[in-house]
Amino acid sequence: MSEKAKLGLLEHFAGVPDPRMMRTRRHGLLEMLAMSVCATIGGADCWTEVVSFARARRGWFETFLELPNGIPSHDTFARVFRLLDADALEEACVQWLRGVAGAVDGVVAIDGKSVRGSADGDRHPLHVVSAWAAQRGLLLGQVRTEEKSNEITAIPALLKLLSVKGCIVTIDAMGCQKAIAGEIRKAEADYVLSLKANHPVLHNDASLLLQVCVDNGFANRAHAYHLSEEGKCVHGRMERREHWVIEVPEPLRKKAAQWPGLQTLAMVRRHRQVGDKRSVEDSFYLSSLGLSAGAQVVADAVRSHWAVENALHWSLDVGFREDASQVRKDNAPANLAVVRRIAMTKIKQDKTLKLGVQGKRRTAGWDLDYLETVLGMGKI
Repeated sequence: MSEKAKLGLLEHFAGVPDPRMMRTRRHGLLEMLAMSVCATIGGADCWTEVVSFARARRGWFETFLELPNGIPSHDTFARVFRLLDADALEEACVQWLRGVAGAVDGVVAIDGKSVRGSADGDRHPLHVVSAWAAQRGLLLGQVRTEEKSNEITAIPALLKLLSVKGCIVTIDAMGCQKAIAGEIRKAEADYVLSLKANHPVLHNDASLLLQVCVDNGFANRAHAYHLSEEGKCVHGRMERREHWVIEVPEPLRKKAAQWPGLQTLAMVRRHRQVGDKRSVEDSFYLSSLGLSAGAQVVADAVRSHWAVENALHWSLDVGFREDASQVRKDNAPANLAVVRRIAMTKIKQDKTLKLGVQGKRRTAGWDLDYLETVLGMGKI
């Protein structure tokens, strides 16, 4: 392999162990990883398409890969990625992402996504928990789990891989756990956690208290308030969001003491109108932010959390057809998920072309100059 191919991204994957016996290795593992990433950026969604792309671009690949035995078959790709140590590849990916992201600030949204097509008989679909830097629009890391309930154990593992000092970490109700709040505080970050009925007593107490406060105008109780409104958007929806934040009151302090760093309770009331239909929805949150931080900070954190759904999960489903993937065996779903996220990160980093993910992938498949731009050629 040439010196160029060892730079940047690939050098982070040099330590991933090759699962094959030495005598069976006709194609280098780093070469196969490079071809997989490049082909996925260029529009390939399965191993057959990866091989078709690689064969069509063999002359280009030979400018930075040695390929002594040509292009591997799709069976070879499938077999190697089934056997490849998913933990090692995932860890290498996180190390690379850490270098890409550098210092992170603002909101870090943590959420999980299932790869629906990866279910195989009694085996649950692959579930991946990701951390997304909302302001940067950048994936920070991921940890896989096979069942959604295991997010509770996966999130602390992911937090240990990240550097979120000074950030505000947002997590939905699944991750609203005392241990997770503790890990966030250990990382010297703040949190805004969605509080729902999975904590029935605290949810009931907090929701009743905040609703009474709203009804009586927060009489004799210090609070922060923020209002945000959106006019008619592309979906024809009008939305008005009210945000209230109060310090944890004395009657709840004993319960709150079990939550590391908890200082405030927040309520968001969403007024929506779509055509003639109107709805009002209340949501509740636990936060380590003090009342002095204000309600707008909490409002921005809650709103930014949905970026992980729109910018990450939606992009993987629509731009990379992740849920349609039929790769199911052994470690292959997890390893291909890593390849997709590497490809998506590279595509989202590129600002030279004003297109969506799908448009950029098509362009990268047609135009090698653009593919090299996305890759930061010499830094793939």
